[in-house]
Amino acid sequence: MLSQMLYISTATGPITTAVTGTILRSAQMHNPANGITGVLCQGQGVYLQVLEGERSQVEALYARILTDKRHHSVVLRQQADITRRRYGKWAMAHIDLAHAGVAPSQQPPFDPYTAMGEQVMAKMDELIASGKVMNAPVV
Repeated sequence: MLSQMLYISTATGPITTAVTGTILRSAQMHNPANGITGVLCQGQGVYLQVLEGERSQVEALYARILTDKRHHSVVLRQQADITRRRYGKWAMAHIDLAHAGVAPSQQPPFDPYTAMGEQVMAKMDELIASGKVMNAPVV
């Protein structure tokens, strides 16, 4: 059974290109072998990530993510069984929220911690549709 999981977390330190790069390289190297696809958004001190794949693989990856010291306050916003992948063409796509123009000064401000899961997913879809995906090799 395919599963999709959306979580949000707060970075323990500055979200730098180096930190995000190590996360993406690891995901893009390991996810294909485990049948995981998805998208990682980062910026304003938060990570938003959608993971898709077989439920056991997604849950195993999420368990490892929970112990990752690069972030804290991990909040599972949504988990659902799905019939097809929403982000199936990427081992892990990347969206930098700052470069995508998603800022706290936006009216109304986008707050992923208070937005409903589907609102967060819709924002990701909007950013992807507008070409904001960076460094995402297609699987």
